[in-house]
Amino acid sequence: MKIHYSVIVLLLSLAAHGQENLYWFSDDIEKTIVKDSTKDKSWTSQMGATYYSISGNYKLALVNWDKMFGRPKKISSADSLKFTKMTPVNAKDYILNRAVNEKVIIINEAHHNASHRTFASSLLQGLYDKGYRYLGVETLNNDGPFHIGKFATQESGMYSQEPEFGNFIYQALKIGFKLFPYDTKGKNGKEREIGEAENIYNFMQNNKDGKYLIYCGYQHAYEGVHKAWEKTMAGRLSDLTSLNPFTIDQTQFSEKSDPKYNEPLIRIVNKKIPVVLKDENQTPYNGEDKELYTDIKIIHPVTKYIKGRPGWMLDGNRRFYKIPKSKVTQFPVLVLAYRKGEFEKKGIPADIIELNNSKDSRFLILDKGNYDIIIMNREYKVISRFEATR
Repeated sequence: MKIHYSVIVLLLSLAAHGQENLYWFSDDIEKTIVKDSTKDKSWTSQMGATYYSISGNYKLALVNWDKMFGRPKKISSADSLKFTKMTPVNAKDYILNRAVNEKVIIINEAHHNASHRTFASSLLQGLYDKGYRYLGVETLNNDGPFHIGKFATQESGMYSQEPEFGNFIYQALKIGFKLFPYDTKGKNGKEREIGEAENIYNFMQNNKDGKYLIYCGYQHAYEGVHKAWEKTMAGRLSDLTSLNPFTIDQTQFSEKSDPKYNEPLIRIVNKKIPVVLKDENQTPYNGEDKELYTDIKIIHPVTKYIKGRPGWMLDGNRRFYKIPKSKVTQFPVLVLAYRKGEFEKKGIPADIIELNNSKDSRFLILDKGNYDIIIMNREYKVISRFEATR
C-alpha cells in the first residue's frame, strides 16, 4: 500500500495547520484531516485512521479506515462447513512452538490497528528465550534516535509515535533485542521491496549472534507473486538468504468498525484470544490465495471493551489506573501517561485518553512502574502534571 509515503504529505499538512503537538483531540483530526476537501477520500481515510490511532483512539481509527476500504463480506455454505471442521489453537503458543525451528520470522500489521502491536509485544519474551536477538522495524528512521537504547522518541519513526507501538519498542529494548531500521527512502513499489530486503540482508551479514524478527506493514510479509511488485520484501529476502522465512499475517482476519465488514471467519471461530486454524492433518490455514500468501493467518477476536477501554490492552502485567477526579478540573482534556523521565525527552506515552466530560472513562491502562501524568487543555497547554505509580 502507498500509505507509507503519504505520511510525508500528512506531516506537511499538519505543519501547515500550525499544529505542533503530536497528539490531537479527535475533533481536530476530523476538521484538519478527515474533512480536508483538497485531498481525495482514499487519502483522508488512510491518514485520518493513522492519526486517530496515533492519538490513542482505536475505535475512530477503524471507523475512518472503513469509510473508504470497508466492504461487506459473505461466505459460502461450503466454506463455512470447511472452517467448522478446523481446530482453533492459541496463536501465541503456535508461533512460539514453531519459532524453535525457524531462523527468520516476518509478521505484519495494519498501520491503523494498534492491537496488532500488542499481540506482537506478547511474543517478544518467548522469542528472545528461543534465540531471537534482532528486531527489524519498518517504521524506524535510519537516523531516528533512541534515548540510550531504552525507548523510542517522537523522532524515531512515524507509526512508532502511537502508544502501543512505543510500548512494543520499549519492551523489545528492555528484553534485550537489538533494533534496526530497514525501510528505504524515496522509493515505492518494486524498488522499495528490493531495497528493504537488501537492507535486512546486509544487517544480517554483520549480526549473526541470534535469530531475526521482522515487523512490517501489510503485504510486505507475503510470499509468492505480487501483481505490482513481482515479489515482496519477504520473497526477496528469502532469495537473498536462501532461508524460508516464517511469515505471519495479522491483517485479513482482524475486526473492522462494523460487523458487516468483518471476515465471516471471525464470527465462525468466535474465540476470545487470537488463534490459528489447523485442519485434520495439523496443517495451518493460510488463506485462499495461493499466489500471494503467508504461512499462517491469525484470526483475531472482536474487541471486548472494559471500562470503556479495549480489553486486549490488558495483556501481561498491565492493569487499570483511574485518574483521580481532583486532577481533572476542566473539559475537554487529553491525559497522557509517560514513563518517568520520558516526557521531557520526547518519548512516546504509554497510554492516552481523551476526556470530554465528567462521565467519560478515566481509566488508563499501564504496566507496573512510575509515571508522569500530563493533562493538556483544548489549546494543548499542560494545565496539570502529577506522578503516579501502578
